[in-house]
Amino acid sequence: MSRPRFLKIFLQINIFSVFSILPLAVHAQGTASVLQQSARQPTARLLPSTSPGTSHPASAAQHKHQPAPSADHLGAIFDTESISSLLNRNNDALRRSDLTAGYYVPAEAFGHLVPQLSPYRNWLSERGFSFEFSYKGEAMANVGGGISKGMSYAHELTFNTRWDLGRLLGLDGWILHAVMMERAGRQISYDHVGEHRILLSEVYSLSGHAAAHLADIYLEKSFFNNRVNINIGRITLTHTYATSVLLCTFMVQCSAPPAIKADEGWSVYPKATWGGTLRIKPTRDLTLRTGVYKVGPLTENPSGWAWGSETSTGVMLPIELTWEPFIGKDNLPGHYKLGFGHDTSPYADRLGTIPAMFAHDVFHDANKPRDTFYIEADQMVYRKGGQHQMAGGYILAGYVHNTPSVSTFSDQVYVGASLLGIIPRRPFDRFGVMYSYYQMSPAITLGQRLRQLAGMSMGAFVNGPQTHSAILEAYYGIPIHPGLVVQPEFEYMMRPGETSIIPNATLIGLKVLGNL
Repeated sequence: MSRPRFLKIFLQINIFSVFSILPLAVHAQGTASVLQQSARQPTARLLPSTSPGTSHPASAAQHKHQPAPSADHLGAIFDTESISSLLNRNNDALRRSDLTAGYYVPAEAFGHLVPQLSPYRNWLSERGFSFEFSYKGEAMANVGGGISKGMSYAHELTFNTRWDLGRLLGLDGWILHAVMMERAGRQISYDHVGEHRILLSEVYSLSGHAAAHLADIYLEKSFFNNRVNINIGRITLTHTYATSVLLCTFMVQCSAPPAIKADEGWSVYPKATWGGTLRIKPTRDLTLRTGVYKVGPLTENPSGWAWGSETSTGVMLPIELTWEPFIGKDNLPGHYKLGFGHDTSPYADRLGTIPAMFAHDVFHDANKPRDTFYIEADQMVYRKGGQHQMAGGYILAGYVHNTPSVSTFSDQVYVGASLLGIIPRRPFDRFGVMYSYYQMSPAITLGQRLRQLAGMSMGAFVNGPQTHSAILEAYYGIPIHPGLVVQPEFEYMMRPGETSIIPNATLIGLKVLGNL
């Protein structure tokens, strides 16, 4: 029997068994994140040359050649631009090529720690199978304020695979993406800060320790000459909507702003749910994605494998429009997102139990669905780092609004910057800083205040009526070796627990990212 036929039969027999070792897209390098980034390669004359001695070994291959078109390339329905045509009338930044470059950020941990595996990776990739195995460790210490001084550590091991079913099984155009992960550790927010609404360490799981958690596992297919793309299966919404690789370099904001991922409806990594997304590009600079997803409790099915035991309360109907212009004479890329999600699940208002003495004056709203509106934007302000078109410094900002009466946070605002090569002779280091403000639901505040007046408990871990909080976060990412990034972290939490009772907390820590 020939080797190709043997391989095909072997995969047909074992494709379901291999799910137990399938991967997860690392937050900053995941498959879903790659699908979100539809960036294009400017002309060589617009890009600064790589200076002698600045080539980084982990990304040398990316600086030698312009990237080839991605397999998930999405063609525009109309071969034109929207309002981007008003920005560069004489040059459209070669958007016709529409290459997928992705953000150039340290969380991608360019390269591999074991380059000796490259021949085997290439052999498998040529036959339709590719994979990444990654480590992310986060040690955070509270050094001032909060409820106590101390350190907490959490980590995740992720195994990410991509199966080209055309090469493997003859199903042309179909791609299987799958992810499995292991998480362990403790959450600094709970242990030492006294914060139970916002996670200050990224990889701590909502469902606790997971020795073999199955996250995303879905099929992808493009139709009509790659002008329509669908994903269908078990998908994490916050790997597809309201996120970006750049945003996910920040611990608190990954994989989406906390105001979005705090409640049911938006399934947050690693909690996947059944559903699908359709993606099109009306013009070369616009991407529209929309879909339908099942809604259930975020902490249900902690292993990710017990699909039949999951309950359903409704469906989430998200839609997101992304404008990707190239601005100025240097064609600096930007990403501007306008999104909306409607959760059909019936939610009771957040007043909670009201003391009898106030029953005649305060009325509960009837159960109602929850809506989320968000705006997110990032814009490159300078280019740096050779021919990689996304290498440079960015500013970014966002706003999230939820239906106030049935949400944990009614509003969130954030603004920040992610700057590449700000220290001389360190062209590939990245510095990030972000300030974010969180406004609690007024229904939660009112209910807690009424229970406090009546001498009742305001709830677990609540020491006063909760109103708002804010966080200042900064990091400095250092790629020290191909496949290895070290990232010192700083966080300053204002009003832990969303009250003024707990002193503001100062945290320092270290994140380590590695690719096998």
